[in-house]
Amino acid sequence: MAALTRVVARQRAEMDRLQDLAATAAVLERAKGALMAQRGCTPDAAQEELHLRAQAARRTLLEECWITLGALAAPPHTEPTAPSSDSPERQSPPQPAGDEIDAAALGRLSRALVRVGGSQDLARRLLDHLAPDVGADAVMIYARLPGGGLELVGHAGIDETLADQWGRVPPLSGIPARDALESGRPCWLEDVDKDAQRHLLIGDPPRRWPTRAWLPVVTGASADVALGILRRREGPFTPRVREHLLAVAQLCAGPLRTFDARPPAAGGGGGAEAVQTMFDRLPVSAVLLSPVRSASGQVEDFRVDAATRMTSDASGRSGRELVGLRFLECWPEMSGEPLWQGCLRTLAGEEPFEGEPFALQQMIAGFGELSTYSARAARLGEGLVVSWVRHDPSDRQEQRLADVQRLGNLGWATWNLATGEGDWSSQVFAILERDPALGVVPLSSLPRLALPEDVPVLARSVGELVRHGRPCDVPFRIVTREGVRHLRMVAEAVPDAEGTPVEVHGFVQDLTAQRSAELALVASERAMLTQHGVLQAERTAAARLQEALLPLPKQPVRLAGLRVDIAYLPAQSDLSVGGDWFSAIELPDGDALFVVGDVAGHGLGAVAAMALLRFTAKGMIITGSSLTGALSRLNALLLHSRDPHGSATMVLARYNPREHRLVWAQAGHPPPLLLRGGEARYLERPYGMLLGATDAPRYEEADVLLEPGDRLLLYTDGLVERPTESIDRGLERLARAAARRGPAGPAPLERLLGAVLEPDGRDDVCVLDIRLPRDGER
Repeated sequence: MAALTRVVARQRAEMDRLQDLAATAAVLERAKGALMAQRGCTPDAAQEELHLRAQAARRTLLEECWITLGALAAPPHTEPTAPSSDSPERQSPPQPAGDEIDAAALGRLSRALVRVGGSQDLARRLLDHLAPDVGADAVMIYARLPGGGLELVGHAGIDETLADQWGRVPPLSGIPARDALESGRPCWLEDVDKDAQRHLLIGDPPRRWPTRAWLPVVTGASADVALGILRRREGPFTPRVREHLLAVAQLCAGPLRTFDARPPAAGGGGGAEAVQTMFDRLPVSAVLLSPVRSASGQVEDFRVDAATRMTSDASGRSGRELVGLRFLECWPEMSGEPLWQGCLRTLAGEEPFEGEPFALQQMIAGFGELSTYSARAARLGEGLVVSWVRHDPSDRQEQRLADVQRLGNLGWATWNLATGEGDWSSQVFAILERDPALGVVPLSSLPRLALPEDVPVLARSVGELVRHGRPCDVPFRIVTREGVRHLRMVAEAVPDAEGTPVEVHGFVQDLTAQRSAELALVASERAMLTQHGVLQAERTAAARLQEALLPLPKQPVRLAGLRVDIAYLPAQSDLSVGGDWFSAIELPDGDALFVVGDVAGHGLGAVAAMALLRFTAKGMIITGSSLTGALSRLNALLLHSRDPHGSATMVLARYNPREHRLVWAQAGHPPPLLLRGGEARYLERPYGMLLGATDAPRYEEADVLLEPGDRLLLYTDGLVERPTESIDRGLERLARAAARRGPAGPAPLERLLGAVLEPDGRDDVCVLDIRLPRDGER
């Protein structure tokens, strides 16, 4: 049941998402149609124009669609964002730079407007969104009457008594909402004492809402709707709030124009109201439709003039909420379907349309439910009456049960213990791979279908179920054409009046996929544990080998008059030991040799390659080889090695203490960093290729004269590389940290590493910090 509940919840969430998409698509199509009519362009060009407008104004596409629909018949609007006051002495303060409209709040509101069903619903949605955004406590929507008065068509946050009192406002002066419509400019009421002297304020007492805003909304050739925002807080509306409310009013023009909030002319609505009253009492799903024709006279949609209470659309609107909306807006999935074509043929004068059964989304108790209907369309005057008949729900229940069995790969089974007869669903025959013509297997014979090792357990469970009425929940396996299948049987006994089991109800479920996944997971976990142990053992062996081959001195080393600090930091996030290494020795002629290298890869192979390069490089230099000659020979050594770690980077440096000259060469390695006089710079790298990259490499040397107080850093790439950035940023970070001076001078190596490295380093780091002391320094 829990699993089925989760499936239903996911389906409901998906249905809500599809409903929102359908409603949004309807708004987009209406906006495209408006642009096509205005510009005479294609649908693709209209959609592209909407996208460009939205990007230029920094709006969402849905906001732009609503604004486009609201501005269909709007006259040129000058200074749309320049709010006016109800009095000349109180003007709107200028909009400060950087004080922008809350685009996120407008985006949320535009999505909420997709499913608005009328002016009353619009007022509630506005209050829900404006309460946290601008502190609104009530919303009122007034529409202009043909005689100049106002009618309250929507409200939220006020009681029904007050709504009845102010439901109709005569054409009097001093009404802020009417003044806003007459002037076409917003009216900001921010001082209740002064405002009460010039205006007739809503509420008793008027101080209930110290600040109010009345905004004209253009839904036709002029402003026909006034939007009122009432707040209990005192103080003026800030420039940001004013701009936000003006944008909200502009956004509301689209939906207000869609369901036409303006009251009908006198004498024009009595017949429609009478028809709707009659429809309210019909116990069927039906709508009265009027054709909406294009300029060429073709029917492009239908308008809902009346709807019964049992009629609902894909967005959950029903009854009177559908009046005034377009048919394809309420049921966009009907476009091009047989019902739509039947409506067009019936309107053209043909016989009433009788459609085949079809699926239709219906909102029941707040949830979307897919039901099967048959539809009928018939002429009524110049319009159509379309009715739906819902099929027997027992048919749908049977189909749902079949879907659940198929999706859950389970089937129900019953056995009559008195007669020995049984009844299985078709899914049980499919699971057991049994021909339905052979009939149901007797309950006592069911264990014979299992594998021999599972027969005793299944037979014992069935025996206790039949003799003692004990429920059973037992797994077992059977052999099929596709191999072994893992099944589960859950059953209970139904006793008679004396407590003797007379019938068994249960189900059989195929758990093969789940069991296979469980076994694969166990095997994967075992393999991971084994691999982890192997890696841990390899790391331990490699670390011990590395410590033996690469001893790290505990104190600074003195070589040829230089002070050398050495740091080696293994990677923190890797299980394997890396191939970073160093060498700092004094040569027989009194020179000092410094080497820093990095072998590709990790583990025992990398440590072995590191040892080979480290000892070979020292031996070559000691026996008289030049730096470039040593690199060429090391390159050949890696090329002819069977070690999979066949590439490495390296920097070789030889220091002459008599001339204070440092000669160096490199093979694909980052350049040394020289710190002199508080400034840090990288030495220009001589040409040098990665070791093991080619059989015809070229290497060059460079030199630099060191001065007393100089500091030279040789390092591996783990000091400057990070996965999320380029190496240039790492080099800049190292240079800045090295040049930074504290009260006691340049930062020591340990502090420098702490400033440059991340806490969870991803690679090994090896650093030689070489200093030429000044006279008198140690």
